[in-house]
Amino acid sequence: MRVRISIIILLSACLSAAEAQQQVRAGLIAFYNLENLFDTLDTEGVLDEEFTPEGPNKWTGSRYLEKLDNMALAISRIGEDDGWSGGPAVLGVSEIENRSVLEDLAVHPLLKDSNYQIVHYDSPDRRGVDVALMYRPRFFMVTASASPSLDLVNEEGEPVYTRDQLVVSGIFDGEPMHFIIGHWPSRSGGELTTRPRRIAAAQLSRRLVDSLLNLDGNAKIFVMGDLNDDPVDESLKNHLRASGKPDRLREGELFNTMFPLFRKGIGSLYYRDGVNLFDQIVITPSLLGSDYSSYRFHHARVFNASFLLQKDGQYKGYPLRSFVGTVWQGGYSDHFPVYVIIVKSNSPIN
Repeated sequence: MRVRISIIILLSACLSAAEAQQQVRAGLIAFYNLENLFDTLDTEGVLDEEFTPEGPNKWTGSRYLEKLDNMALAISRIGEDDGWSGGPAVLGVSEIENRSVLEDLAVHPLLKDSNYQIVHYDSPDRRGVDVALMYRPRFFMVTASASPSLDLVNEEGEPVYTRDQLVVSGIFDGEPMHFIIGHWPSRSGGELTTRPRRIAAAQLSRRLVDSLLNLDGNAKIFVMGDLNDDPVDESLKNHLRASGKPDRLREGELFNTMFPLFRKGIGSLYYRDGVNLFDQIVITPSLLGSDYSSYRFHHARVFNASFLLQKDGQYKGYPLRSFVGTVWQGGYSDHFPVYVIIVKSNSPIN
């Protein structure tokens, strides 16, 4: 059954004057690191004690509910400058403990009308954090999903337990699309020391992309996540093969929609006075070009609205996060959401 998108962006908000002569259907695809969206229970075999009422974060029911309020508000407003409402059509998330926290989020009053559905698998991560996909069935219908593992070992040959990647295939407004969501290994322990782990994650993502392209050379694929590397880093450029030049892609290259923003100094998180854009959305060439008879990439943004910002002090302008250390800030996340707008028209867009 064809899913019809009834949301029409006010074209003056995001399209050129020539494009504004006509109406287009549009979709918003986003990713958001929810910064430790944990329940309050102590789960056996998982290092989640800090997120319990007795733990150092004093993670009580009231704090959990406040966190849900904040996450729901942020998600509901993603894309508001582009005329979008109700939350992204498709939203990749990371740093969630389990499916139940997303179920709580999906029925929040600010998101309930969007009827978010969930694709989630438990990962072997030691802290119990996973990636997942939330989607609005009004826009997207899932046809298949899988959770390929990232197999790593340390210097002693012992397993390193980290997040699996998530692959979701489906139909977006009549078109097949695929989403690969990742939360690549962190830089904890040093960027250079941990670099091979992110390279391994990039290689896994690339294999998943290539598998889909082998089935359909024109597959529309979105690779998104908290990649813990910037667009210029080796994992992205050499192993995922994600370029920042959409008009000069070489054979086999993908387009990193966040690369142009990174060049302008725009980040999705800040650390030790440095700007990073770890949260990225990378797309296949089939989403580029000017033939808008099917969905094409239009633009990308970091959603850094003022309500998500630290308002004063040493970290003014940084993301207003939930915790600083173990001190409750009552904020949102230490990452800003990122998103892309894709558009489709029945007549050419000049």
